[in-house]
Amino acid sequence: MVAERGAESRREQQGAAVPVRLAAVFLPAPLPREGRIAFWDPEGAPLPAESPGADTPSPERTELTVVRPHGAGVRRRTAPALSLPVDEALPLLVRARRDPAAHPATACWGAAALHALRLTARGRLLPGLTATGHDAWRAGPLDPDDIAHLRAVAAALPHEGHAVPLPGPGPLRLPEPEALMRSFLDAVADTLPRTPAAPYASGKPFAARAPQRLPHAQDWAAEVAAGMDAGVRISLRLDLSAYNLFNADADGVRSAGAAIVQVHSLADPTLVTDAATLWAGEADAVFGPRARVDAALAVRRAARVWPPLDRLSEQDVPDVLALSDEELGELLGVAATRLAAAGVAVHWPRDLAQDLTAAAVVRPAPGSATDGTGFFESEELLQFRWQLAIGGDPLSEAEMDALAEAHRPVVRLRDQWVLVDPALVRKARKRELGLLDPVDALSVALTGSAEVDGETVEAVPVGALAALRDRLTTGVQPAEPPAGLHATLRDYQLRGLAWLDLMTSLGLGGCLADDMGLGKTITVIALHLRRARREPTLVVCPASLLGNWQREITRFAPGVPVRRFHGTERSLDDLDGGFVLTTYGTMRAAAARLAEQRWG
Repeated sequence: MVAERGAESRREQQGAAVPVRLAAVFLPAPLPREGRIAFWDPEGAPLPAESPGADTPSPERTELTVVRPHGAGVRRRTAPALSLPVDEALPLLVRARRDPAAHPATACWGAAALHALRLTARGRLLPGLTATGHDAWRAGPLDPDDIAHLRAVAAALPHEGHAVPLPGPGPLRLPEPEALMRSFLDAVADTLPRTPAAPYASGKPFAARAPQRLPHAQDWAAEVAAGMDAGVRISLRLDLSAYNLFNADADGVRSAGAAIVQVHSLADPTLVTDAATLWAGEADAVFGPRARVDAALAVRRAARVWPPLDRLSEQDVPDVLALSDEELGELLGVAATRLAAAGVAVHWPRDLAQDLTAAAVVRPAPGSATDGTGFFESEELLQFRWQLAIGGDPLSEAEMDALAEAHRPVVRLRDQWVLVDPALVRKARKRELGLLDPVDALSVALTGSAEVDGETVEAVPVGALAALRDRLTTGVQPAEPPAGLHATLRDYQLRGLAWLDLMTSLGLGGCLADDMGLGKTITVIALHLRRARREPTLVVCPASLLGNWQREITRFAPGVPVRRFHGTERSLDDLDGGFVLTTYGTMRAAAARLAEQRWG
């Protein structure tokens, strides 16, 4: 059984490989779906007797009139060929695209087949009529990238892939590769939707394989294709300076801007002109005599997805549409999406800034005690407010005032147009968020966030608070042992010493959370020596540790005074620096007296 399956697989592979070694050429037909792919041997060898493959129907044997280079000219000859309808040839062509044994012409038509399948999968199908008025699907609309890909594949097509001359009398002419491939795209588009069940679901026109003559649908088909792939498409270029150009209407309302209609050639996407220029007759040479009709139809079609464009149809020249603030806002959102789906792009000014942002800013009030050094020595509250910025550059108060008064989706700031989110306008109008005490302000500065109206937002410290944040987050280098310390500190103790020195110099506290026995006491003694303050250092500890502290100070900092503030005889008179040791209970009982003393 395994041997039989292996033999069958080899037969299928061999059968499928035979025609792809031949050169493929597309033979268009009056009805696109009736076009065929023919395989022929440019070397004139007999065709194989095998079918294209066990999984595909047998091809039709036919003869082609082909043109081959001969000396300095060409020679017409007849060649035997294997012919398949488009739907049956597609699998062969797709395989040939990746088959190293495939003829270059067949591999190239394989690339065209993949392009056609991708277009169909994207729904790029347009209904139309043939020259005889019969229903036919066409590939479209084609984006500039689709056209560029088609042209690249056509440019790579060897002469064997378009060697069948065009019919008719006169000089011998071969089809242009791009035109032939475009016909092939249409053939695929006209073939794939016509499944056996399609006529039962939607009726025979554009569903049945049999031709359906629709003589009265010509205008409808032209209108459907207008702005899609029939000659031209349109786009809208927004001119926001029009606010200063249009007169106010009877109610005193000015236009927010203008949408200028641009016309693009579908044959050459690089050709673009304003509708005003086209209607003036200045672009007929490149756009053709039907361009104005196609552009007008494209405008009508676009108006179906965005009704304000209907006003263009009321104008003698559909070139400029005055926009209200509401319409301008629509073009920032859903209207632009719908127009894009209809093939109409919306172009905003190049200098339009879209990076307007807002952050909750915490700063000392100008002129306050906290607007400088000694941040926590003052109990003044700090400002908490919204600050708007363009490209990270903060707006001035006057600029935020102008933004707060804006009633348009775009405003002019700093010689550029700025796209304005209504939520940002609300923040500009209500900038003040309240006041924070220094501790809460420091928390906001260190976390970079704050809660506003139940929402966590970015928060930015400014001024002295930002400087404090930077000093706290930069890190510290290990400190040098202070003079007068009779001990050698380990690296972790030196780092702890530097950190405690930083925190106390900023008016902040700290918790040195080293494990027991790692020398926290000696680190605090070193901190006292490093700070070298005239005021004494207060140590609060359990009563059982008072003796240990006194011994450690005497041992590692000899000469530094030590006084116990504990028991019935306790005094803070005549202190001269050094250490004062007390207990938690004494601190509670003598809190007022301890608070009167100035500590280091």
